[in-house]
Amino acid sequence: MVGSGEKAADFMGTLKRLLKILSKNYITLIIIALFTVAAVACSISGPKIMEKAINKIQEYVQMQTTFYPMAKQVNTQLNDAEKQLSAQEQQAAAAKPQLDAALKVLEAQQAQINQLPEPQRSAAQAQLDAKMAPLKTKEAGLKELAAARVKMDETNKQLDIVKNGKTDAERIAALRKLAAAIPSSSTGGVAANQAAQIKGAPDAQMLLFAKALALESSPKMDFNYIGMICLGLVVLYLGYALFSGFQQRMTVRITQELVRLLRRQVSEKLDRLPLKFFDGQTHGEILSKLTIDIDLMSTNLQNVMSQSMTSVLMFVGIIIMMFTVNWLLALISCIIVPLALLMTAVIAPRAQRYFGRQQAQLGELNGQIEEDYGGHNIIKAFNREQISIDRFKGTNEIVYDSAWKAQFLASVLYPVIIFAVNLQYVFIVVLGAVFTRPTAYFLGINVGGLTVGALFAFIAYLQQFQQPMQQMAQIANLIQSSMAAAERVFILLDEGEEAPDPVESPVIESPQGAVQVADINFDYDPAVPLIRDWNMMTEPGKMVAIVGPTGAGKTTIVNLLMRFYEVNSGTITVDGVDTSVMKRADVRKMFGMVLQDTWLYSGTIRENIAYGKDDATEEEIVRAADTALADHFIRTLPHGYDTEIQEDAGNLSSGQRQLLTIARAFLADAPILILDEATSSVDTRTEQLIQAAMERLMHGRTSFVIAHRLSTIRNADQILVMNHGRIVESGNHDQLLAADGFYAELYNSQFAGDEDA
Repeated sequence: MVGSGEKAADFMGTLKRLLKILSKNYITLIIIALFTVAAVACSISGPKIMEKAINKIQEYVQMQTTFYPMAKQVNTQLNDAEKQLSAQEQQAAAAKPQLDAALKVLEAQQAQINQLPEPQRSAAQAQLDAKMAPLKTKEAGLKELAAARVKMDETNKQLDIVKNGKTDAERIAALRKLAAAIPSSSTGGVAANQAAQIKGAPDAQMLLFAKALALESSPKMDFNYIGMICLGLVVLYLGYALFSGFQQRMTVRITQELVRLLRRQVSEKLDRLPLKFFDGQTHGEILSKLTIDIDLMSTNLQNVMSQSMTSVLMFVGIIIMMFTVNWLLALISCIIVPLALLMTAVIAPRAQRYFGRQQAQLGELNGQIEEDYGGHNIIKAFNREQISIDRFKGTNEIVYDSAWKAQFLASVLYPVIIFAVNLQYVFIVVLGAVFTRPTAYFLGINVGGLTVGALFAFIAYLQQFQQPMQQMAQIANLIQSSMAAAERVFILLDEGEEAPDPVESPVIESPQGAVQVADINFDYDPAVPLIRDWNMMTEPGKMVAIVGPTGAGKTTIVNLLMRFYEVNSGTITVDGVDTSVMKRADVRKMFGMVLQDTWLYSGTIRENIAYGKDDATEEEIVRAADTALADHFIRTLPHGYDTEIQEDAGNLSSGQRQLLTIARAFLADAPILILDEATSSVDTRTEQLIQAAMERLMHGRTSFVIAHRLSTIRNADQILVMNHGRIVESGNHDQLLAADGFYAELYNSQFAGDEDA
């Protein structure tokens, strides 16, 4: 989770530059973003929709086992009460005429009693009150019966609203009034006990009870509803797969276009870079930027683009959905986020430090291995085996120490976080089960009444919650390594280029090969002077030899003639035309080169000879090989001119490889030749053969020969003797020997004791 320790020096600058390149495909990026949003929406909607199906199943179970039996009992008792009240009303209606008649008779008697004198009136009144008492009781009973009827009518009205109300809120309110009207004492029967249970029930259960009261028969499972939800989930997840697939396709497309662009830019950049850049870089390092770094960017950016937006949207979306299910459980679940960040902030820097140390020491270890195996014979010859082994062991021990610490710290973070996540998961499940009770209070707030479907949805979201957190941690590492790779590529693209060729430049149509050098000054490093005041005049067809000790500047002269480097001051002309105002390709077309280090590429011998002339005919290729004395050995090969040369030309000897390069120079037919110690690494017989081929090649051409073996340049028309970047002597072989100067010293040191010298 903490990566390899590799970071970009200018992370933000590299990121901005990379985003600027990607922003050119803004339409594609917008499409990717839309597909990502759609895929995430489909993904996080699944548990919420599944909640409805689970709640429907839970509703059926509760209706079947609890609410329907309760509603059936309440309906039965209310019906019995209605029947009993109706029967009492019928009896009261039948007895009411007799009661009214009796009351009228007693009222008439009361009037008569009121006219009697006092002693008689008291006795008569007592008798009348005795007769009136039972009648008054019956009259009070009729009033109570009427009040019971009013109450029953109100109950029936509320029951009708419960069963047939237009809104759930209306039905729940009516049910609460109905429940309040039902007696809740233990003497009130079964319905009273049920009423006591539902008076404090949450709205969801009240609604289920209301639905149960409206049922005329046992509840049925709504398979159509469940089937529609399942079909909706299938469509939803199919949409997720399609949107994700389109997003991946567009992401691959844009990243591969980026890779193609960068490869093309790097390839074109390499063609515009001066030779001094390649002299300061290893081939492996340049190839690494062109292949490994760009491929790393391709792979990492593809993962980053496909996962980063998805992970962020998933993270935010899941948190929102969790809060819609239960805000308290969501708050508790979010505790893991700062915990994970804190643990990462504590462990990651330590792991990064050890990873960086591991990479540095691993590079040193690889260097030691390469050095030891490359110089194996020298180590054996000087009995340095044990020293080499001890050196390797020391470095290897450092790599081991850094590696296990880095890997341990990197690996310990993930299980610790997973442990915290799993612990949180158990706690949430237990707490969620408690919240399924009708009443569960937190800080005085009722957080109960959580449905089974809601609990399932929350657990599903909790499981999904881990994935974007892990992905975002991985993405952070991918971004780091991608920026490091991109920075190396951008550094290459920012390298200083050769000055562009002029739009209009002179072209020598038929070059003769007259070369003049006037007042040339040149330095690789301004602090270290190299060539000063170089002057030379060469007539067409003449041979110029350049000799001197190692580091004297011989190869530098070749680089200046070919315009691989630009001079600081002075001019180089060919046939009177200043090469600095010509196009580089036109200048180099006038030169042919045969170097000490032969270069052949994988392909046939025919293709290698024709490398300098694409339109060469078979006859021209064979004639060039014959002139270079290479035709004979080519025809002895199994497939002749169609023989495939291996990548390192290992199936040819060094002399054969050199003859092929000479044949290539013959075919190019350049008027000026540069021969850089072409026979230094071959045996005497092969040297004679190559020397004869080169004499043929130089015939009629201006030739610049760099030589260490002074015997090969005795016949040169002009010999330039160099030392410390300066031409210290100039002349032919005899003149220089007669001068008894630096050339004579070099010559005598090579041929001391040689009578022929």
